[in-house]
Amino acid sequence: MTQPTILVLPGLGDSGPDHWQSWLEGRVPDLTRVDLGDWDAPEPERWVERLDSAVRVAAGPVVLVAHSLSCILVARWAAGSSAADKVAAALMVAPPDVESARIVPAGACRFAPVPSDPLPFPAVVVGSRSDPYCTAARACGFAALWGADFIDAGEAGHINSASGHGPWPMGETLLKDLLAQI
Repeated sequence: MTQPTILVLPGLGDSGPDHWQSWLEGRVPDLTRVDLGDWDAPEPERWVERLDSAVRVAAGPVVLVAHSLSCILVARWAAGSSAADKVAAALMVAPPDVESARIVPAGACRFAPVPSDPLPFPAVVVGSRSDPYCTAARACGFAALWGADFIDAGEAGHINSASGHGPWPMGETLLKDLLAQI
C-alpha cells in the first residue's frame, strides 16, 4: 500500500507554533498543513474547496488530522465530495458546536448546521468534558452521527495551546493507531 498523505487541518485562527498540531508536524514525517484561506473570517465554501483540492492532488490514500472548526469542515466536505473515497481515516479533535451561537465565535457559526451524514471513512472524534465550545455529550453525538468512534479526553479544555496542549502525546498515539489500521 502507498504511504498515506497526512493532511493537517487547523481550526479558526490557525494552529500557532505552540499548538499540538504544530508539535505533531515536528514529530511525524510528511505531514502537510492545508491552507484553508482566511483563518479569522472563514468562508465555508472556500474551506471546502481548498480541502477538496488538497485531497484530490494527494498521492495515494489520505489521513485527515482536524482540529476544532475543521472537524465540521471534514463532515461538510465528506457529505458532498466524490474525492472522499481517497480518505483512509480521520482524527477529529475538539469539534465546536457551531449551532450554538452563545458558545462559539460568530465566524464558526457560518458552518452550521452540523452535517449529519455518516462519514464514508473510519474516524475518531476526541472531545473534552471542559471544552468551552462544545460539551462532551454533544461531541459524542457528533461522533454517533458521523459513524465515528468517540474518545473522552477528560478535562482537557479545547485541546489547544490555551489549554496546555502543545505537546499532546495522546494525539500522536491516536494518529499512529489510525495509521496502523490502514
